[in-house]
Amino acid sequence: IRTRFREFTMRRGDSGTALNMTLTEQAIREIQDYAVDQNRTSLANRVNELGVGEPVVQRQGADRIVVQLPGIQDAAHARRILGRIATLEFRMVADEFDGRSFGTAPPGTEIFPRQGGGLPVVLRRQNIVTGDQVTNAQMGFDQQTGRAEVNITLDAGGARRMQRTTIDNVGKPMAVLFIENKSEIERFIDDNGERQERVRESVEQYVINVATIQSAFSSRFRITGLDSPAEASELALLLRAGGLAAPISIIEERTIGPSLGADNIEAGFKSMVLGMSLVLIFMAVWYKGFGLIANVALVGNLVIIVGILSLIPGATLTLPGIAGIVLTVGMAVDANVLIFEQIKQSLKSGLSPLQSIEAGYARAMTTILDANITTMIVALILFAAGAGSVQGFAVTLFIGIMTSMFTAIVGTRSIVEFVYGRAGRVPTRLSI
Repeated sequence: IRTRFREFTMRRGDSGTALNMTLTEQAIREIQDYAVDQNRTSLANRVNELGVGEPVVQRQGADRIVVQLPGIQDAAHARRILGRIATLEFRMVADEFDGRSFGTAPPGTEIFPRQGGGLPVVLRRQNIVTGDQVTNAQMGFDQQTGRAEVNITLDAGGARRMQRTTIDNVGKPMAVLFIENKSEIERFIDDNGERQERVRESVEQYVINVATIQSAFSSRFRITGLDSPAEASELALLLRAGGLAAPISIIEERTIGPSLGADNIEAGFKSMVLGMSLVLIFMAVWYKGFGLIANVALVGNLVIIVGILSLIPGATLTLPGIAGIVLTVGMAVDANVLIFEQIKQSLKSGLSPLQSIEAGYARAMTTILDANITTMIVALILFAAGAGSVQGFAVTLFIGIMTSMFTAIVGTRSIVEFVYGRAGRVPTRLSI
């Protein structure tokens, strides 16, 4: 036994015929670590389903998880979603038994109440599939009745079990059982007059729906009988996000006003304005007329970035987002510098002003594309692998790269062509 169960410590009982087995400290820590990490992943999935801009879900210490939801509108709804441990089970109805006839369930069955009252339902103990085998769940509406429903998609194993069961039980009733584990913190004063806390856990189970199997089905079906669209939406969200590995309790909730972050936001905008101003001054002094053209394109670049961000649902401009914009300002200027230096080199080699402009843009194009495409790939990787603020930085960086290439190549070229390439005009010198 010691060889096969190394995670247990063992000692003989007082009677000599019993063996007491206890998990080792290391095994307990491993189970706790797994449960906390699994819960962090599930909470992150639920937060993402809420559509909050740049949330933060991170582990703190041995057994705590910190969740930050900037700009959340309905804190009560978010609290309910984060704390719920709910799942579904699909079971066959033991239709040979009547729930009114038994105070206790017959062998191999269980009695459950119906949602909203009514006669109890006697169900088989063995479930067909559970919520863990649901790969997708979307709220919808019944086209005939207009009532809310949840459209379910099962994984391969769940689909096979559902298909076998429905083939063998056409014409028989099947029930959808809702199971929710609840935990509440109860505060009390002990015999010594000190305040104490304890967690009270309970399980709520009731039948959502009972329907007769009309024909065999497998991976796709729908759940009806829900009270409201809000209930259907919550149930679909919980099924999509996955269950929690262990019950959680909210031990502290804090609402932070915007004034606490005002200094950081103000400092971020000041840094962006200062950096932008220094860049504009440098370009105007060093590249003269062409520098002013680049400055116009740079301001246009910022306007386009902000416009695109305003069109993205749920997008918020945070400090990492501002950092991404500042970085793209530098990259946009870098593209202009490459073009203008190539134009200078072409003028020194004896080309005419118009030929120098054409050659400058052509020669710098490859370098600009190579640099920006590689940075775009990095931004995509950051968005795919990161979360929260990292994704916000990646989004603004990617958008900024796209707009900076457009303004640096197309925008400045159009202005230069308008100034120096108008019909009938042959410039003898360039202001660069």
